[in-house]
Amino acid sequence: SRRHKLYREELNLTSPAAPLPLRPEASWLQFHLGISRDGLYPRSSPTVNRLLRDMQDFTTISADYSQDEKALLGACDCSQIVKPSGVHLKLVLRFQDFGKAMFKPMRQKREEETPEDFFYFVDFQRHNAEIAAFHLDRILDFRRVPPTVGRLINVTKEILEVTKNEILQSVFFVSPASNVCFFAKCPYMCKTEYAVCGSPHLLEGSLSAFLPSLNLAPRLSIPNPWIRSYSFDGKEEWEVNPLYCNTVREIYPYSNGNRLLNIIDMAIFDFLIGNMDRHHYEMFTKFGDDGFLLHLDNARGFGRHSHDETSILAPLSQCCTIKRTTLLRLQLLAEPEYRLSDVMRESLLQDRLAPVLTEPHLLALDRRLQLILEAVRKCIDTYGEAKVVANDTTQPEAPASDRAKLTT
Repeated sequence: SRRHKLYREELNLTSPAAPLPLRPEASWLQFHLGISRDGLYPRSSPTVNRLLRDMQDFTTISADYSQDEKALLGACDCSQIVKPSGVHLKLVLRFQDFGKAMFKPMRQKREEETPEDFFYFVDFQRHNAEIAAFHLDRILDFRRVPPTVGRLINVTKEILEVTKNEILQSVFFVSPASNVCFFAKCPYMCKTEYAVCGSPHLLEGSLSAFLPSLNLAPRLSIPNPWIRSYSFDGKEEWEVNPLYCNTVREIYPYSNGNRLLNIIDMAIFDFLIGNMDRHHYEMFTKFGDDGFLLHLDNARGFGRHSHDETSILAPLSQCCTIKRTTLLRLQLLAEPEYRLSDVMRESLLQDRLAPVLTEPHLLALDRRLQLILEAVRKCIDTYGEAKVVANDTTQPEAPASDRAKLTT
């Protein structure tokens, strides 16, 4: 009731219309209630499809900077070469029924590849990568990426006119081409040269549904054992020690359970999208040590279709283990009638910003899938299938008490 009261008060401040009541059947609420030990949503979830439509269609009632950008306002040093991790121009948009999504605007055209001289930690964040990552995650049956959809946003009506943040209001301007633009006040992109602009008002971007708040569903943020060096010349131990996985296996929580196998799932996913920037991972505390890993912040994927960064597969090639369910799904997507690029192409056509990926990026998925399967074959040849392929096909279904129970 308290949350509902605060929401109604906020809605009165941001909309001239009468506040709408929270509906128990609201897609945002049903999405949160559907989170379980197995993933963020069930297979073939009708709720997710409704949520994607609602994020595309619902009117925004407020807009604001994200929390990490707010934390750096007035405190960041824009002269740094290496910027604060994850800080790019992004906004939180709110909708009816407690709906909330992260908006990442278009900064790079689909056909533009990341320059070869760019380090992964200074690369652009791409809105279409967030959209494509959600579809790929669902095709792989991981269901660990929050529902994400593309949308054309009217930056004047749906951001400027509904925000109560005076700092955000102050960074809007009209360009010489008569387009409405805005930029981040300080975090990462401090100047108008780094603004994003509508045409003249419409700007495409990705909308990713927010997860339940931390007080309702606490999460842990844990450093990735295969974290990369965020300097120009440094190297981490895993990059120079081929036996690094032996060390990881001796450390809790990787010494038993599914955590290491989940790390390898994440590495396979990141290799397919070309994401080198997985320095941390998050997981819900409710589901314990064997809970699934959230595949968040995928905007640095799909940058270079012409290059396969095989170092991303280090967890797989060094540990030589993989879930049977993951391997079976990868083998299926390598079959001509279920080719990964074809399945992705068809799935992405559902998005209103289609085509989301260019054809070279789609074909790169098939090529990278073969590299993954080849790495698994090498492991099996060396250690035998019984030691490499972990049988997770007979796990009992999680009891109802393990499902996330969220209240309003």
